[in-house]
Amino acid sequence: MHAFSHGTSSTPTAVAVPPALSLPVIEAEFPRHLHPYWPRLQENTRSWLREKRLMPADKVQEYADGLCYTDLMAGYYIGAPDEVMQAIADYSAWFFVWDDRHDRDVVHGRPAAWRRLRFQLHEALDSPREHLYHPDPLVAGFADSVVRLYSFLGEKWNARFARHFHAVIEAYDREFRNRTSGTVPTVEEYLQLRRLTFAHWIWTDLLETSAGYELPAAVRNSSVYRRAALLSQEFAAWYNDLCSLPKEIAGDEVHNLGISLIHHEGLTLEGAVTDMRQRVEGCVTEFLEAEEELDEFADSLADGSVRGKELSDAVKSCLGNMRNWFSSVYWFHHESGRYTVDSWDDRSTPPYVNNEAAGES
Repeated sequence: MHAFSHGTSSTPTAVAVPPALSLPVIEAEFPRHLHPYWPRLQENTRSWLREKRLMPADKVQEYADGLCYTDLMAGYYIGAPDEVMQAIADYSAWFFVWDDRHDRDVVHGRPAAWRRLRFQLHEALDSPREHLYHPDPLVAGFADSVVRLYSFLGEKWNARFARHFHAVIEAYDREFRNRTSGTVPTVEEYLQLRRLTFAHWIWTDLLETSAGYELPAAVRNSSVYRRAALLSQEFAAWYNDLCSLPKEIAGDEVHNLGISLIHHEGLTLEGAVTDMRQRVEGCVTEFLEAEEELDEFADSLADGSVRGKELSDAVKSCLGNMRNWFSSVYWFHHESGRYTVDSWDDRSTPPYVNNEAAGES
């Protein structure tokens, strides 16, 4: 099957999906959408990465569009006001750069640099305005993102976002320790950790900024809302693992669902791939059921009042974008230069990272 890539030029190009990674149900039942602000989004995020010194200017020029970070977000948060869409896209680009810094700190054995960054990010999350001019561009860029994201909804939403991201930072630290010690987590340990390192609840929180509405706890914490949200995120995390498994085995990684299945469950590589595909496909099937239930739940919130109608519409907006996440994640993995490992000069070193300087300033 092919899709049309929007990632590198104004002229769409066909992208082939390897048979082992093809999911016909996504291609058939999850139409792809793109936020109309996307062309400006791509241009502005390029500029932001340069201005915040998150990537060297030459690497931004050569690689930023092909990495498709803005495509991923523009295919997800449909309906978001342009300002919100831009803030989310910049934050997402920052997240990928942070993930790369974390990886380089592991690869180059820089525990002191990682520990310093970990504590600085915790501090910036709680007082972002005080860190806008931090000497480490990664901390300053994070602070800039957080200030903008905190401007859209209320203090309760901001506190929830901070609580969720503090947990993400600590999960990255657990991953750092696992990788440096060669510890492969059990399947259950990995699934719990993955929900944090993939930032399931962060991307779910941002659905509310897209809808322009802070959902009450009774709705967010309802089993029907959480089930649909979790399934969309689990699909994304596990599909990422499926696509990344060959390169992560080659790189002696310890964090991948397939690696945990092989190491702790005694599965062969083929058996692990089969298991992962079943889990990924199961997420899609279960989401289609959860989607109907949440849609009915949203209808029940429209009680004839203005507030009820607004709440119902907001939940439907969040649900629609949970659905969009499936197609956006799926095509991102086949269009982004982040996954074209076989084309790199050095399979262990992404060409878009500043490998020497990362974490050393």
